[in-house]
Amino acid sequence: MTPAIKLAKQQSLDYKLHEYTHDSAAASFGLEAVEKLGITAERVFKTLVVTTDAGALAVAILPVDQTLNFKKMAKALSSNKMLACKKVQMAEPKLVERSTGYVLGGVSPLGQKKRLPTLIHAAAQQQATIYVSGGRRGLEIELPPEQLATTLNARFVDIIDD
Repeated sequence: MTPAIKLAKQQSLDYKLHEYTHDSAAASFGLEAVEKLGITAERVFKTLVVTTDAGALAVAILPVDQTLNFKKMAKALSSNKMLACKKVQMAEPKLVERSTGYVLGGVSPLGQKKRLPTLIHAAAQQQATIYVSGGRRGLEIELPPEQLATTLNARFVDIIDD
């Protein structure tokens, strides 16, 4: 049982687990989940960890077929008074693994070692449920986006490229 599943149980979230056999040759972990679970890309969200120009970490949750807009992410973090920053970039993989406790491709927004400021792309609110990593490759947790936001103290904002 991953820390993500433990937290979902502990918080009594309305979740379902979906497992599939991960293919190590898959080019994209998120798009692999879309294909193997037979769901649309709009419902599967990836978890990215960024570092700010001040060295702080933050989490972005966005659809797997979209690209994170660094300027929008930095602006949203600053305007929501989550972190003071002007720029963000992708965090180093080793730092991501150390700070979250998860391996790349299996980083869940739930059950991270340390809760980081988190933003969820606003499109999640248009879905009854979304899929996020369950804490390992080949495991997804399906849950209502509002429950995810409440559990993580996250905000819904536009953080993707137009």
